Amino acid sequence: MSVKDWGQLVLLGALWGGSFFFARIAVADIPPLALVLYRVAVAAVGLHLWLRVRGISFAPVLAQPGAFLLLALLNNVIPFSLIFTGQTQIGAGLASVFYATTPLWTILVANLLTPDEKISPPKIAGVAIGIAGAAVMIGPGLLSNLGGPTWAKLAVIGAALSYGFAVVYAKRFRGISPTVVATGQLTGATVLMVPIVFLFYSPAEIVTASVPIWMAVLVLALLSTAFAFILYFNLVASAGATNASLVTLLVPVSAIILGTAFLGERLEPFELGGMLLVMASLVIIDGRLFRR
Repeated sequence: MSVKDWGQLVLLGALWGGSFFFARIAVADIPPLALVLYRVAVAAVGLHLWLRVRGISFAPVLAQPGAFLLLALLNNVIPFSLIFTGQTQIGAGLASVFYATTPLWTILVANLLTPDEKISPPKIAGVAIGIAGAAVMIGPGLLSNLGGPTWAKLAVIGAALSYGFAVVYAKRFRGISPTVVATGQLTGATVLMVPIVFLFYSPAEIVTASVPIWMAVLVLALLSTAFAFILYFNLVASAGATNASLVTLLVPVSAIILGTAFLGERLEPFELGGMLLVMASLVIIDGRLFRR
């Protein structure tokens, strides 16, 4: 990957690291499926306004609506629903470790479905070290949070698998602007989520009067979703599916750094050790240092 790709990967990791924090706040008052709807709908509206301001056409999405609905299903509806539901029963730390398995699933899916991204020993070794690093970063807290129902853990792993399929499928949209792809995906996700939410919940169940909850929803939608997916699709187009999926290894790193910077949390030695393992995994997967 280029220096620009690495920069986008780090920024995307920071944005998605914050998403676990804001989702944990919002899901306390808003049911998981309703939170998915709010997240994708607010993000879609924001991106449509951006397209209008920039004079960018939405026509490429209208030309292949089925493809964008499938992308929305794999990249938004299924994983968001599974993660938010799982987080009602397990902690954010444990969820982020399961989420960090996404590159492993991506490598396996890409090996089966693409001609140019095949399994290699450095990739497998790097991903394994990265997942281990994510677990080490959680430290003793991971052991105390190992409880909880099995279905909740499998839900987050299922979300990681869905992301693996989504990032490989997203390669087909390389010729379309990342902003348009993000807008089409989130619009499709909104279309899919509206009937689901109104089937399971009454209007009174999905509305809260809490200002902090709505602020968390707005940040989650506009920064950790709308802007983040523009970066994500740009990264898929320029660096490939496997490399784009590496962002999930950076999510626990960014979550800890954000907590240290803005919440006054102390950086523990085991957290630093886990970060070093994650950095080592990215160096191994990148491979340039060894080639030199």
